[in-house]
Amino acid sequence: MTDALLEVENVTKHFPITKGVVFKHEVASVKALDGVSLTVNRGETVGIVGESGCGKSTLARVVMRLLEPTSGTVRFDGRDITSVAQRDLRSVRRELMMIFQDPYASLNPRKRVGFIVAEPLEIHGLGTDAERKRRVQDLLEVVGLNPEHYNRFPHEFSGGQRQRIGIARALAVNPKLIVADEPVSALDVSVQAQILNLLKDLQSEFGLTYVFIAHDLSVVRHISDRVAVMYLGKLVELARSKDLYRAPRHPYTGALLSAVPIANPRLGRSRSAFVLKGDVPSPINPPSGCRFHPRCPRAQETCELNDPALAEQAAGHEAACFFPLDKWPLTAEEMSRAVTPREPDDDSRTEAAPVGVRSVA
Repeated sequence: MTDALLEVENVTKHFPITKGVVFKHEVASVKALDGVSLTVNRGETVGIVGESGCGKSTLARVVMRLLEPTSGTVRFDGRDITSVAQRDLRSVRRELMMIFQDPYASLNPRKRVGFIVAEPLEIHGLGTDAERKRRVQDLLEVVGLNPEHYNRFPHEFSGGQRQRIGIARALAVNPKLIVADEPVSALDVSVQAQILNLLKDLQSEFGLTYVFIAHDLSVVRHISDRVAVMYLGKLVELARSKDLYRAPRHPYTGALLSAVPIANPRLGRSRSAFVLKGDVPSPINPPSGCRFHPRCPRAQETCELNDPALAEQAAGHEAACFFPLDKWPLTAEEMSRAVTPREPDDDSRTEAAPVGVRSVA
């Protein structure tokens, strides 16, 4: 048996733009996802990062079948769930749960916590009323809340506590996969650390698999086994977390990492950050060839004409780039030089300086 729990194959999602009031017709489409392929193995955490509008949340909703893909296939536990009718999805959704970004909007303010956490159990017909109550109280304790909070309303909790309630709800039916769509972005930094540590502890205890979406690279590094980088609806880099942060291969990933703040003032002053020029192109009319080429300092003519496929640049490290970075870190000037791709030796990777920092003599 394969270890793959979730397999996303060449998935596209286009949102039509229509014109007219009575007789509507499609005039264009927003290409939110365009040929995304990704595999998530059992028990691992795959982080997905990228700028706002790159398609992260759309991918999460397609995986959950909250949005229907335009084309492509999503397989969960060996079953093609893109072909499952809506009326038959209940059995699938018992094993697929989601943690939402906003802990305030994702909880019904008119319902008590006990009802909110027990609702998945009721929908799937699991247990008696007494058993559900015990299950909810146990879950509240597991996520670090008092079981006596069973009868409270969401407005009586802080943001971090509300997100813990959302996590308890996601755990209620013992899912195999949890899709977390920026679950800590609305929380204070200290609370973020608590929630991340909680998610890691729960993964160890219950054998969970996570798809973790975030725009904060530090958060993703802390929790992810592998990291996928998205740009304008496409996957541009995929690697083990330690490899991607130590030696990124795609220029877009390098630019993202160079923007990460450094807590050490001396190292921060010595860093030569690279700032991308221009804005993200419109997903309605994306650029030809490589979608990153209008902003890429290493772009050549071939980048404008051809779309690079996601290919292995090193062991377990894939990038969609004709001119991948051959060393890291890079100064802004070095980033702008297109060089012939070469395979860095192991010593250069092992001795690499901290992310986005120039070596100082």
